Amino acid sequence: MQRKHLSWAATAALCALTLAACSKQPETQVDRVAMEAKAKAEAEAKALEAASKEAEVRAIAIESYVYAYPLVTMEMTRRVMTNVAAPEGSRAPMGQFVRMRSYPDASYRDVTAPNADTLYTTTWIDVSKEPWILSIPDMKDRYALFPMLDGFTSVFQVPGKRTTGTKAQTYAITGPGWSGELPAGVTEYKSPTALVWILGRIYCTGTPEDYKAVHALQDKMSVVPLSAYGKPYTPAPGTVDPGIDMKTAVREQVNALDATAYFKLFAELLKTNPAAADDAPMVAKLAKIGVVPGQDFDAAKLDPAVAKGLAGAPKPAQELIMDWMKAGIVAGDMKLENGWLFTTKTGLYGTNYIQRALVTAIGLGANRPQDAVYPTSQGPDIAAKYSGEKKYVMRFEKGHLPPVNGFWSLTMYDADYFFVDNKLNRYNLSQRNKFKTNPDGSVDLYIQNESPGKDKESNWLPAPKGDFVLMMRLYWPKEEAPSILDGSWKVPGVKEAS
Repeated sequence: MQRKHLSWAATAALCALTLAACSKQPETQVDRVAMEAKAKAEAEAKALEAASKEAEVRAIAIESYVYAYPLVTMEMTRRVMTNVAAPEGSRAPMGQFVRMRSYPDASYRDVTAPNADTLYTTTWIDVSKEPWILSIPDMKDRYALFPMLDGFTSVFQVPGKRTTGTKAQTYAITGPGWSGELPAGVTEYKSPTALVWILGRIYCTGTPEDYKAVHALQDKMSVVPLSAYGKPYTPAPGTVDPGIDMKTAVREQVNALDATAYFKLFAELLKTNPAAADDAPMVAKLAKIGVVPGQDFDAAKLDPAVAKGLAGAPKPAQELIMDWMKAGIVAGDMKLENGWLFTTKTGLYGTNYIQRALVTAIGLGANRPQDAVYPTSQGPDIAAKYSGEKKYVMRFEKGHLPPVNGFWSLTMYDADYFFVDNKLNRYNLSQRNKFKTNPDGSVDLYIQNESPGKDKESNWLPAPKGDFVLMMRLYWPKEEAPSILDGSWKVPGVKEAS
């Protein structure tokens, strides 16, 4: 009986333990499910937060990329154009002049959209340590201009016939924060940045006699550091960096930079090329992606979501810049009239960063509109391209040739924006041509591959057999009506000949 009683007791205890275990099991499962749900919710929240942060950073990074584009492009351009031991062709060391001696021909491939109107006299200088003195000789009433671009491509000064006349002039270009004494007779021009590009242009008809006259003027131009002014000065040879890509187009090199390399370079450049006071809101945004003026950019210290957002910025930013050619028409920054695309918002940009970036991409070195406007046309209308298989006519009604104080020209380029080889070695038509007029006083320009006939060749602009592009240059356009600046004069459309 006793053994049986113990068995019942043991059985009862075992049942109690089993019941207890059964009662705890569901509770543990509920807790586990709850914990898993909580962890999943937290992970989803973190992922959502990271995605939101990544998207926010990408938007800021795209805007920052657009803002930085001119300064990065200027620096990359400077590296290529100054990476020589001595002046040669279109390149010269820092602080030495490129003195272009003739217009390029159809074999020239260094720079797209070359011109056959002015001889470039250009130099890159660094005014971070001391001012540089630019001396311009008496131009004897010849048209010339010497725009000075800062690191962000703004034309902060532009001495020349329009603004300061053609007599001999001497300027001291001083950098940010510089203060000191300048020699008597020297006018100070303050540059907002250490990097300065003097992009001088001197008008030349292209004849042997005029080439000689312009060469003499070019040779009298000088640029020296303040410490050497008034003393014998021989610039040191340039240092050639074999690591610099001298073949790939600068725009392609810039576009190939990943976000880290791009913003690292930009941050370094900001140390001596500070943002303008009006850029304060943009500077605040830059700080959110780790770009702080005066400091190095270190991508390794960035939050992973920030780094990821940054990495995705370059391509959409590049697309945004190039898309502005069309979007800018709606915004009013670009104009499309009679098949001609152009802008009168160049040289000085304020906080219009997208316009500044586009002009940098398609026309680095652009002047202020009061100095030059460059209407460009790829076809008689937006839906068609020019082709050498067809014949075209551009008519200027009597008294309606381009209204300019300087000069105008119409240049022919192939589809890649290079000169077109032709039997006349003629790459443009301009006011220096003696045009044949129609009985009513109008002027027809013949744009085609084959000669329009000997009696019309004075008005012929030879075209290639394939696609081509036309570009007008209106230097020192008149400001009073009729004027391209206020829209009271429009470039005539180019029409297919009947």
